Amino acid sequence: MQTSTDNSETIQLDNPSFYNNRELSWLDFNYRVLQEAMDDRNALLERFKFLSIFSSNLDEFFMVRVAGLLDQVKAGYNKPENKAGLTPKEQLQAVSKVTHELVQEQDLVFLEQLTPYLLKEDVKFVSLEELSPKLLSFLENFFDEQVFPVLTPMAVDAYRPFPMLLNKSLNLAVVIDENVKDKKRLFPFEGHLVIVQVPSVIDRFIELPQEGNQRVFVLLEEIISSFISKLLVGYRVKSVTPFRITRNADLNFHEDEADDLLFEIEEELKKRKRGAAVRLEVQHQQSDEDVIAYLKSELEIHNKDVYKVRAPLDLTFLFSFCKTIQKTHEHIGTTNHVPHFPVDLEGEGDIFERIRRKDVLLHHPYDSFEPIIDFISRAADDKDVLAIKQTLYRVSGDSPVIGSLKRAAANGKQVTVLVELKARFDEENNVQWAKELEREGCHVIYGMTHLKTHSKITLVVRREEMRIQRYVHLGTGNYNDATAKIYTDMGLLTVDKKIGIDATNFFNYLSGYMGKPTYHHFSVSPFGIRDSFIRLINDEIRFHKQSGNGRIILKMNSLTDKSIIKKLYEASIAGVKIDLIVRGICCLRPGIKGVSENITVRSIVGRFLEHTRIYCFQHNGEDKIFLSSADLMTRNMENRVEILFPILRVHLKKRIHESLNLMLKDNCKAREQGSNGKYQYVKRTEDEIKIDSQQYLSGSPYLSLPST
Repeated sequence: MQTSTDNSETIQLDNPSFYNNRELSWLDFNYRVLQEAMDDRNALLERFKFLSIFSSNLDEFFMVRVAGLLDQVKAGYNKPENKAGLTPKEQLQAVSKVTHELVQEQDLVFLEQLTPYLLKEDVKFVSLEELSPKLLSFLENFFDEQVFPVLTPMAVDAYRPFPMLLNKSLNLAVVIDENVKDKKRLFPFEGHLVIVQVPSVIDRFIELPQEGNQRVFVLLEEIISSFISKLLVGYRVKSVTPFRITRNADLNFHEDEADDLLFEIEEELKKRKRGAAVRLEVQHQQSDEDVIAYLKSELEIHNKDVYKVRAPLDLTFLFSFCKTIQKTHEHIGTTNHVPHFPVDLEGEGDIFERIRRKDVLLHHPYDSFEPIIDFISRAADDKDVLAIKQTLYRVSGDSPVIGSLKRAAANGKQVTVLVELKARFDEENNVQWAKELEREGCHVIYGMTHLKTHSKITLVVRREEMRIQRYVHLGTGNYNDATAKIYTDMGLLTVDKKIGIDATNFFNYLSGYMGKPTYHHFSVSPFGIRDSFIRLINDEIRFHKQSGNGRIILKMNSLTDKSIIKKLYEASIAGVKIDLIVRGICCLRPGIKGVSENITVRSIVGRFLEHTRIYCFQHNGEDKIFLSSADLMTRNMENRVEILFPILRVHLKKRIHESLNLMLKDNCKAREQGSNGKYQYVKRTEDEIKIDSQQYLSGSPYLSLPST
């Protein structure tokens, strides 16, 4: 595509230098998460949690993104991606280089920054060499009584092949002296090999009895390593190498051939645990190089896929560790955030009356999620409610929403629930919910072939004074009461007639045989949301040429869709001012001379996970604002069922603008992307007031902006 500027220069907007590679942009985002672990403005335990999030994020990245690139290479696919122009091999090389650097940084943060601070608070991890005979005896008894019975040594020899180890499990590779010399040597080392899995059913960190306020912990794998000879009686242990395997965990099934999608996904979930290995992590201090060479050969991975870690393997255990420490060390933890009761729901009457009076805008977690739980619960019990229809993508383990839906069906209401079985890493949970809902009499549907239903919508149909009233909730986030406390999301409760009709048509489209509806207010992907964005950006370009007031503010998790990026470049070239708030992946590069000089990109990584999708267009003073379940990613535009919906009330638009303007003034947690694709913290002058947008919003949902 070519675009001509006012000075008649022609710009090739397909130039790879105008785009960030998706995988490297994601790694850049995870580095920003790691930076939060380094940030001494955060509470100490909060910093440990960010380290845990960084580790968990990296696991998923390897299981899905790196695994996908390796599959492409194995299949002989060598075409460059369509934006930054890197082939799969080039991407893997770049990913490996960056990831090794990140893991080294993670080691430094844990060992040299956070652990010393923890020691000052009389909390520490110790090795068994540091312990007194009395404490060693305590651990030996613990091993004998609680650990030994759970362990299973798995010998590797000519009759017993290398075991199929579970994805992300922590294991010990134990080399022992052989009693009888084998005629044929199996390993690149003298001796026999035994694999022992560190049991996940036992806490990863074991607290030692101490006098006073000191809290001392030993890691479970170190206890097992120290007493492993009790498991291998008659053999001398030569070395113990802790290691961890990450496997390809992306589901791969053929929907067209699946007579029973529920069964097909259950079968694929079993395969996930034994997918091809994509990463090997080993404990650097204890690693045996010959053992590593054997593991590489057995797992069929390369040197670049081996990560020697100095910190403990799998730092995701730090989440539960922080909860344990917080009980006695509240002063180094984060103060619990108490959500506000939403202003729009104040007043007399039940929740249905209050929604009828005016549209309700909710901004979680600053506004409580309880009204949504209450809304569905009241609908389940209300004698005048005839039907409830809802989409479920991710819900909590003990979901009150599920309980309400089951109760509604028991009360004789028509309950239709779309459970998305392909919600990544929630498939097993959702399969279980689907079965439970069906048993209770709910009509459960699984969406559309080849598409994930990512929309967040609830429709309650109620009979009121001999007429039907539709109540609709639309949101940017899941019906998950647990994540609603830590994710920022927005939701709308409304009885707007046209939105109600759109909601009805949307559910009928998903559950039955009918053509794609014509909506009053909704834009629905696949393709519908992208078409709407192209039209809205074109309108903004046209209005700017007429009036010079073009302005776009877009907030999302990720921006990867090339068609939309190119259209934003066109708008920038035309002079439209564009502010993007993109938490994670951003393939657009701002500040490129003649292309994106009118675009700024900032990312906010803070205490809460920024998850709202807000899309604002000046529209020559009309001010069009939309919320959506969708990020501006190709997968959301083409391969998912998503909803983009408008905010129609002026006072609600004003509130959304206030929150966006606050984020655009954030000079504490915000980072800005430069024209080279790299992020730097927003610079603040010495006399400039500090603005942490999440902190301000936690104080009051409708704070006036500080003057700057």
